[in-house]
Amino acid sequence: MEAYLAALLVCLKPINLLLIFAMVSLGIVFGAIPGLSATLGIALLLPVTFGLSSETSFILLLAIWIGGVSGAFISAVLIGIPGSSSAIATCFDGYPMTQKGQSNKALAIGITASFLATFCSVAIATVLSPLIADFALTLGPWEYFSLCFCAITLVASLSKGNIWKGLMAAGLGLMLGCIGMDPINGSRRFTFGNVYLSGGISTVAQMLGMFAMCQIIRDSARGEAKMPDVDTKASKGFGITIRDYIDNIKVVLFSFGVGLWIGFLPGMGSGISNMVAYGYAKSASKDKTPFGEGNPSGVWASETANNASIGGALIPMMALGIPGDGITAMLISGLTIHGLQAGPLFMTEQPNLAYLIFACVLVSAVVTFIVQSLTKRWFAYILKIPYHYLYSVILVIAYIGGYGISNTMFNIYVMLALCLLSLFMSVAGLPTSPLVLAFILSSKLEGYFRRGISYAHGSYAPFVTRPLSCILLLLAVFCIIWPYLSEYLKKRRTATAADQAAKKAENYKVNDD
Repeated sequence: MEAYLAALLVCLKPINLLLIFAMVSLGIVFGAIPGLSATLGIALLLPVTFGLSSETSFILLLAIWIGGVSGAFISAVLIGIPGSSSAIATCFDGYPMTQKGQSNKALAIGITASFLATFCSVAIATVLSPLIADFALTLGPWEYFSLCFCAITLVASLSKGNIWKGLMAAGLGLMLGCIGMDPINGSRRFTFGNVYLSGGISTVAQMLGMFAMCQIIRDSARGEAKMPDVDTKASKGFGITIRDYIDNIKVVLFSFGVGLWIGFLPGMGSGISNMVAYGYAKSASKDKTPFGEGNPSGVWASETANNASIGGALIPMMALGIPGDGITAMLISGLTIHGLQAGPLFMTEQPNLAYLIFACVLVSAVVTFIVQSLTKRWFAYILKIPYHYLYSVILVIAYIGGYGISNTMFNIYVMLALCLLSLFMSVAGLPTSPLVLAFILSSKLEGYFRRGISYAHGSYAPFVTRPLSCILLLLAVFCIIWPYLSEYLKKRRTATAADQAAKKAENYKVNDD
């Protein structure tokens, strides 16, 4: 408790509080504008953290993350276009509320749900992460290998389209992660005589190339660099009352549980949780207003679930070193930049920084609520910022950041190469999430695998004879076969229903005769 209070006092220092206000505001802008996101904001900030202390670096990264995730609902409500995948379900009822003249209420629901879900989920993560970390310290390399392998296959299996495309993308990530020094004996591999590749591919260069540059090129090619008109009329009052909280308490509680759990599962995150929670709210609703026509419960469900995923994603990141989603993968990269490694030892060896992360997220949630409440009437003006100004600035920052990694042009070339790879994957229908997660976990996956074999004197048996390791490997296999199994079961149920219908029709015909 003392360490947490000390971390909270660090966040409340005037200079740090000012940085949080600035980064939260910038994050809201990134989240509100479709095409930009908190992921892009963190990617652009990663090079900046090289010259900063660990504390300041994570204050910047975490504040822009919280602001970006929360700000995504703004464009979803005002123009019907989600700022990111985490606010897709918010469009379904948020925009119809705006069309009915209830934009002030929809925005107020988004602000309140985002704050409550973020604050409560991170409070839970603060309590649970040390407990999970203590348990993780009792595990061996066999369990850690199986956990990393399970995380990668889970993300690949949840990818859109063919599961084999997800596995192929994960394979590319593992290949990229093999470049550089061997994690066990330190020998060089796959460097092709290039001294710049001895340290492996820079995570910062990867993020800037595959997210920042690729996003700009893709949006420009698709003609998505224009915004529709948006009403800029001022909003009066906050927009919701105590009665609104009471009427939606069941939806909020269930959506919070869904978001927390889905955020905990590696690779799922807010993009899935908001859709699941919205589906529940729609099925359980008894309101007179149909969903999809401006029902406030839809906005409550979506915004509660996607922000609850923040705390859920922090738990595996801090306790196990496994990123819960793409953004926490970047945060792990930020730790790596400063010579730190997320995981159970991080919680015991660096408790001050660990609790600073939790405290900063809580403070950022409060600051986000304050900033959004005070500036709600001006949200519409954020969406009128011309894209050609934003994209020009982003490209300049990306090039400066790439060059600043090693003060050479090599990382610029790496950025361009990975940008082309990302574009090719987009055309081929290969998801980038499995690649990013596999790249981050590649060194751990290999290291734990080789240590496990070494500790067992060359035997592979402990991977399947140790109970937890075996369960995780079986879960990984299940993740791969489940899409095919579910499709088979669906076809079988359809065929059975058709047979039953045919038999009923035949019985009716016999009775009529």
